[in-house]
Amino acid sequence: MLDNVQEVLDEFKAYVIQQAKSNLTRMKKNSSKKLYNSIDGFVKKYKNSISIYFEMEDWGFYQDQGVSGTKKKYDTPYSYKDGVENRPSPRHFDKWVVRKGLAPRKQGGKFASRSGIKFALAYHIQKYGIKPSLFFTKPFEAAFKKLPDELIEKYGLDVEQLFESITKDNFKK
Repeated sequence: MLDNVQEVLDEFKAYVIQQAKSNLTRMKKNSSKKLYNSIDGFVKKYKNSISIYFEMEDWGFYQDQGVSGTKKKYDTPYSYKDGVENRPSPRHFDKWVVRKGLAPRKQGGKFASRSGIKFALAYHIQKYGIKPSLFFTKPFEAAFKKLPDELIEKYGLDVEQLFESITKDNFKK
């Protein structure tokens, strides 16, 4: 019976996903495409209800909401603490450093190890955090503001269909 409501939620889901992916590309936060490809959503219809779910790589939430560093603070539920054990692991930056073409050279032009750059990145992020990008939050909130009117309109149609179905089944001549 909730087909019209599901249709509105499917459109909502598709819009949010498309806008979030566009934002990642526009903000240049899409170098590996792993986060971009992981964004998905599901509308599930149950007997008496309907739900919508979104998912992405875990670290996508940190990119979206940001992370406060030890020196620079953001309005976010996530934060780094002082201490080496609370620093992001330099190994997380290995492929990113390669994709960005960061290749340090020694005096004389020979390539040096990238480990110094990876440690510097980890230290910098612990200290200054990750600025919130809101690549997912902004399209979600924009679409959510429009959602109630569309749902009321479509839900009204579903109630009419339910009423017709009940009256047809129960008031046969």
